Amino acid sequence: MENLGSLLAMVISDILIILMISMLLKQREKSQLRQAFICLLVFMFIWTFGSILQILFQNTNIDPFLFEKFAGIGVWFSPIAFLAVGIIFAKTKLTIRWYHFLLLIIPFTTAIISFTNEYHHLIFKHYSPHIDQMVYGDYFIVHSVYTYALFIIGIIYFLKYSIKNSGFFSKQSILIIISTLIPVVINLLGTLQIIPMTTYSTPISFTFMVLLFALAIFKFDFMKVTPIALQRIVDRMSDGYLVLNENNTIIDFNKTCLDMFGFKATDIRNENIVQLIEKDNFFNFDMSDVKDCLEKVKTSDETYHFEKKLRDKAKYFNIEINSIHNDKTYLGTLILFKDTTQHMLDMQTIQNNQNILMERERLASLGQLIGGIAHNLKTPIMSISGAAEGLDDLVKEYEVSVGDPEVTVDDHHAIANDMKEWIEKIRSYIEYMSDVITAVKGQAVTLSEEQAVSFTLDELVKRVDILMKHELKNALVTLNVSMKTDEHTILKGNINSLVQVINNMISNSIQAYHGQAGKSIDLTLEEQNNQIIISIQDYADGLPEEVQSKLFKEMITTKGKNGTGLGLFMSYSTIRAHFNGTITFETSKGKGTVFHIILPK
Repeated sequence: MENLGSLLAMVISDILIILMISMLLKQREKSQLRQAFICLLVFMFIWTFGSILQILFQNTNIDPFLFEKFAGIGVWFSPIAFLAVGIIFAKTKLTIRWYHFLLLIIPFTTAIISFTNEYHHLIFKHYSPHIDQMVYGDYFIVHSVYTYALFIIGIIYFLKYSIKNSGFFSKQSILIIISTLIPVVINLLGTLQIIPMTTYSTPISFTFMVLLFALAIFKFDFMKVTPIALQRIVDRMSDGYLVLNENNTIIDFNKTCLDMFGFKATDIRNENIVQLIEKDNFFNFDMSDVKDCLEKVKTSDETYHFEKKLRDKAKYFNIEINSIHNDKTYLGTLILFKDTTQHMLDMQTIQNNQNILMERERLASLGQLIGGIAHNLKTPIMSISGAAEGLDDLVKEYEVSVGDPEVTVDDHHAIANDMKEWIEKIRSYIEYMSDVITAVKGQAVTLSEEQAVSFTLDELVKRVDILMKHELKNALVTLNVSMKTDEHTILKGNINSLVQVINNMISNSIQAYHGQAGKSIDLTLEEQNNQIIISIQDYADGLPEEVQSKLFKEMITTKGKNGTGLGLFMSYSTIRAHFNGTITFETSKGKGTVFHIILPK
């Protein structure tokens, strides 16, 4: 089922609400606060139960808005109940006056408009369980503003009460107020379609808020069930925690913390944290750092982080130490332990896989280099061989002419000139081969051997041309080079890395044509705003949208099993690290893609 998680969460919420109501009803003292809270819980139950029915009957012919109307009874009236709880919580007792009933005008109006929505669509012009698909009516803003206003006023009452009072009760109220802001903000962001979410997120978050309020309000006189419930909640947390008082004595913790380090409750309760660490320093802490941190945290809101490994086990932890303050008054120190062992193992696995992929990429590049060497050296070697044959013929001709009276001095000079021409040709072929070897040697060096040097744009283009000539020829693709700035412009950096980046992009452009012959790729070099921009443009199909959003951020490929996604990912990293530059791109479906390598001069 699509909304199975939401359904399970709301069913659990309703069960907890029923248990909370039943425990409240069993209390001998029927205070006004309990009565108001029961009303709030009932409305929250209706709200959540209506959403449950909507999920259960989502694949039927029943209009989902029918269940929204039922759930709306809770939605419309729970803000009033919440406000009443806040006022009673702050003032102990609320004397109901006639003007209090005026608060019911908007909820009853909303109820009437909602049940007749199909005739005027003032609440919803189009209803959907997905908030981003909803189209709200004109009246919806009135209902929303009124609802949020009541919740905010209720929170203000709690805040005022907390400020006026001190002690444990007040501390917990502050924590509950903070938790209250979470569902309000989530619901507001969803309503404004800033974040995508379903209508089920709101009742779940508000129900969680109300349950936390119940735990806080009835902390001292609620059959002692509240501390038990709260302890069960924190025991289910994935992170362990310790709470210290001003003397660094452990006054609270959860079961997760005990399980993490194999402690018993009696081992650490009321123990001084410094003495406990000194007794068995299984994290190899520097005790001076620990003591310094525990003192500093008492007078600041800063959070101190430690990445530690257990001394005798392959377990890693992220440790956070921060303070609990109330109105600038220090209340205690909170130490959180997050087990990051699996994360560290996953990172190691990812690193190993990346190393394998990078090695494969290097081998693929090496194969390309070897192919380029074979192609680029074959032609000059054959030409040198032909020149040697020509020289051999001239030598034989010269030997025959020696002593021949019919051979004049001019004939000897002619033979010598022919030899010089062949030698010039051999020299030019050798220089070309030297350039090829230099380019290939530069690309074959390891990253650790790379050094920043000065080079010209002309030199850069020549190396690219030499190394890509073979691949371009095989693909029957033409590389059009356009130098729109001074070719003698000097850049500083690792030319081999830059050549590899450009070659990678040209190779991607070749592959984007999927074997189509007669295509072209444009390589343009220009200067703008004291920056050199190197553009590689193809005229293929363009990049898919799902690839565009992830480009340069992670390893992604459009080549399926034939690609690793390392090319552009590493290219971007290379340009950022070695040249302090960046790479941008423009793509259009059916028209092609252009990558811009932007380098500061």
